[in-house]
Amino acid sequence: MRLATLDDGTRDGTLVIVSRGAAWYLPVTGVPTMQAALDGWARAEPILRALSAALDAGQGQVFDPAQCMAPLPRAWQWLDGSAFPTHGALMQQAFGLPPIATDRPLMYQGMSHRFLSATQDVPFPSEADGIDFEGEFGVVTDDVPMGCSAQDALGHVRLVLLINDWSLRSIAPIEMKTGFGWVQAKPACSVAPFAVTPDMLGDAWSDGRVRLPLTVAVNGAWFGSPVGDAMAFGFHELIAHAARTRDLPAGTIIGSGTVSNPDHAVVGSTCLSERRAIEMIADGTPVTPFLSFGDRVTMQAGDWFGTLDQHVVAGTSGSAAFPERG
Repeated sequence: MRLATLDDGTRDGTLVIVSRGAAWYLPVTGVPTMQAALDGWARAEPILRALSAALDAGQGQVFDPAQCMAPLPRAWQWLDGSAFPTHGALMQQAFGLPPIATDRPLMYQGMSHRFLSATQDVPFPSEADGIDFEGEFGVVTDDVPMGCSAQDALGHVRLVLLINDWSLRSIAPIEMKTGFGWVQAKPACSVAPFAVTPDMLGDAWSDGRVRLPLTVAVNGAWFGSPVGDAMAFGFHELIAHAARTRDLPAGTIIGSGTVSNPDHAVVGSTCLSERRAIEMIADGTPVTPFLSFGDRVTMQAGDWFGTLDQHVVAGTSGSAAFPERG
C-alpha cells in the first residue's frame, strides 16, 4: 500500500491511500491521520487494504502530490542511524579522525516535531552554516516493546520512507565537541510524499534493507545513485538497538543514515560532505561547495516514494509558522 497525507490546513493533515501509479487517491474514513493509523494498525490495516483494492478497481479522486505534507508531519521520535560504513570511513580518513571504537550501531535522537513536505522550500538562517543534504531511507514503527529482539523487530515495521536529512556542516563540529549531540546542526528533515508498506517493495525489501538506488541531483546535475543494501546493520537491528532500554511509541521514525557505497567513484554520493571528503583524500582540499540559497535538490528511489524536489531559501521570521491545531 501507498499512503500519503494531504494538507488540510491542520498540523497532521488528512490520511489518504494512493494508487500504485499515483494517479488516484481515496480518503480513509474513520482513520483521520497517519498517526491514528499507526496507533491502531490492527484496526486500520483492513480498512486501508480494502481502499487499496477499490483504487485498483478504478475508483478514486485525481491525486496531486504537490498537495501533500510529509507522510507523518510530526512524529513522537526521530532516531537517525549511521549504518553505512563507507560514509563513516571516508569522513574519518578525510579529517584524520580515529575510528569509532564500538561494535554497536551509531544513532542519535533528532528533531521530530516537524517534517517538511517533498516540495516545500527549505529555510536556513545563513549560507555560512554549510548547508548540506543527506539522502536516507527510513522506517516507521508501531509500538515496539522495550527489549525487542532484532528477530522480532521487522514485525513492527509498518512503513518505509525516503528522507532528506538536512545538515549544517559548519555547526556540526562545534556541537560534536560538546559531547551532547546535535541541536542547531540538524534542522527539520524533508520526506518524500509516499509512505509505503514493506510488502509493496517486493524483492527490494529484504533483511531489513531497502535494496534500491537512491538517486540525487543538484540543480539538475546527477550527484549520485548509491544503493541502500550496503547497511552494516539492517533496520531490524537499528530498532532493537533503539528499544534496548525504552519502549518505542507508534510513529517512531528510524533513519538509515547517509546512503553510501564502497564504489563511490562510480555510483557517487548522497551528501555534499562525503563528496568533499573524497576530494580532500584525493587532492588535499575540497572543491565542491555547500548549497546556496536558490539551489535545488531532488531525490528519488524508483517510483515507490515519489520525488523530493526542493529549493534552499533564506529563513524568515515567518518560516517556522505552524498550521492551526487540528
